[in-house]
Amino acid sequence: MIGYQTTREMKVARAKYRGQIIPKPALAIMDAEISRLAVSNLTARALKVGDSAPDFILPDVHGEPVRLRALPGPVVIVFYRGGWCPYCNLHLRGFQRRLQEFRELGATVVAISPQLPDNSLSTREKAELEFPVLSDVGNKVARQFGIVFELSDELVELYRKFGHALEDFNGAAGSRELPVPATFLLDGAGIIRLAHVDVDYTRRLDPDDVIRALKAG
Repeated sequence: MIGYQTTREMKVARAKYRGQIIPKPALAIMDAEISRLAVSNLTARALKVGDSAPDFILPDVHGEPVRLRALPGPVVIVFYRGGWCPYCNLHLRGFQRRLQEFRELGATVVAISPQLPDNSLSTREKAELEFPVLSDVGNKVARQFGIVFELSDELVELYRKFGHALEDFNGAAGSRELPVPATFLLDGAGIIRLAHVDVDYTRRLDPDDVIRALKAG
């Protein structure tokens, strides 16, 4: 396979975490949540190709406001769960790896999570990201895109046991909700030209697929 390094990395990570690191009882809780979301009709409610993306203003890691409509060129929006999620970090690093090509195609990449700005800054620094990382505290923008879900009590407690208490990362407003991972490509008019929403957090749209869509016009 030429390209698609991010997809390969995520498959390796999935095999490692599911086969060696995460205990089977914990996997059962995570898989039950994925199954619940799969039948919840969430992906059907999310924004789709041809929809107009809502304009928004969110703070970056320094607290400076960033407005969607003010960003130049086509815009790639990557919704991620948080810097505590290894799959999210792999996905974001994949966009960083191809960032120069995105720029050459005139596109702007932004990442959005419900993390507080200080935690978004930590994510940006650890992953050495050179594109904007925005904080959607309370999932207000993610809710407009139709990708927010409420976690089960079992999953909230499991994340807490793993050291991922969501209130620590997201504040009280995000203690029980997350966005499902999603990637949207918007044209210059804010119309969605490519959309990928997956209730399985281990599966993401590869940056190479977004680049192909940009090249195809």
